Amino acid sequence: MRLHGYFRSTAAWRVRIALALKGLSVEHVSHHLRRGEQRAAEYLALNPQGLVPVLELDDRATVLTQSLAICEWLDETHPTPPLLPGDALNRARVRAVALAIACDIHPVQNLKVLARLRTLDVAEKAVTGWAREIIAEGLAACQALLPQDEPGPFLFGPAPTLAELCLVPQLANARRFGVDLVLLPRLLAAEAACQTLPAFQAAAPDRQPDAE
Repeated sequence: MRLHGYFRSTAAWRVRIALALKGLSVEHVSHHLRRGEQRAAEYLALNPQGLVPVLELDDRATVLTQSLAICEWLDETHPTPPLLPGDALNRARVRAVALAIACDIHPVQNLKVLARLRTLDVAEKAVTGWAREIIAEGLAACQALLPQDEPGPFLFGPAPTLAELCLVPQLANARRFGVDLVLLPRLLAAEAACQTLPAFQAAAPDRQPDAE
């Protein structure tokens, strides 16, 4: 398999964690987002959205896009260890947190979104301030969504799930935007537990071949 991504992309980071947890090796292909390499014609032929990640399967004809779709495909085709609980109710709860991060919090930090705001003459302080506010509000809501009687150490029990795959990269982004995380102890505790696992360590941006 071949994973098209960028070391700092939180969406690609999610997939790297999933691959590492499953013990799967892939060829990494970097597309430098700040240089616009994701808009090259060759890459757009793989993903017309011009976004990372893309997972290209071994036949080189099958292409998967969207990080959560890729992670769920990996979970269905390589079920150990599972990224989602066995029962439908808890799967829905895990997906709710993952989707809150991936669909509601993360998009406002997308380079395309921030660049568009800047072209509208929005002041830089307002652009980053808006992103910081959305991240803070969204993460606080995610913490409130968690089951109150869960002993952890992860968000939904003794093992990481799809929710942690989204959480760990998002917390890194939160720090880049200067979000105060002190009131999010449940999220920070889960992050700390994740950081002890080799799969999360191997997937970190500074461990990638294209890290700057």
